[in-house]
Amino acid sequence: MAPFEYALERRFDAFEWFPDKKPDGAGWDERVLSPCVRADIRKAARACSMRLSVHARWTINPLSPEADLLLNRDLELAEDLAASTLVVHLYSEEGVAAHATAILSTLRLAVSKSIWLAVENTPKTTPQDFNQLFAGLRASNPPGLGGVGMCLDLGHANLCATTRNDYLAFIDQLDAQVPIIHLHAHENWGDADSHLPLFTGPSARDGAGLRGFVARMKRRGFSGSVILEQWPQPPSLLDQAREGLLRLWNEDEGKQRAGCEDLKPRSP
Repeated sequence: MAPFEYALERRFDAFEWFPDKKPDGAGWDERVLSPCVRADIRKAARACSMRLSVHARWTINPLSPEADLLLNRDLELAEDLAASTLVVHLYSEEGVAAHATAILSTLRLAVSKSIWLAVENTPKTTPQDFNQLFAGLRASNPPGLGGVGMCLDLGHANLCATTRNDYLAFIDQLDAQVPIIHLHAHENWGDADSHLPLFTGPSARDGAGLRGFVARMKRRGFSGSVILEQWPQPPSLLDQAREGLLRLWNEDEGKQRAGCEDLKPRSP
């Protein structure tokens, strides 16, 4: 609960819950959050106008036999917390088309609960995988199509084999019709998924990448949550990242005041 309590205290207006219990017992899963605790979280978030999301456990491959059961548990958690979004990873090993088919049942269930489904890029997935995924979904036009979009993970984009150390190239190769509805913001040096807070990695030396990222999100009309996907020590690095990102977002407010007001993202 410590990260959530910190987010409440510091008036962050978005927070993501990530059940990630590991085989060695580290981490947690949804079973540790009792109905009473879930109700308390929901109440506290609403009191602060905080938008919640849930990251489905990263090990879930929708094509695996146990996927539906586990995804349903994560969706139940999202519903109990009144979360707006469930984030799932894209697994392309068996083909993007197979993955698209496999997530349809989860999409239908999420939409029935008024929850967005956000498909996240991993270090192994490419912009072309997402172009293919959403082109296929548009072609099949399943019920609830309007309730699915992409979770763009900057750190993972920076590790993609075809755009290593150039997450802007990853964004530029995404089709304009790929809807980006959720963001994971963290950095690395192109060598590992180190989840460095913004402004502590490459952007500490040169902010051009993050400025380019902000400009691209504005052009796409982004209005979702930006999640700082780490729990650093000291936690004040989160405040530094939020303040820096909002400063970049608003630095040309005087030039584009009318447009920026509508597009300003929720801080993580």
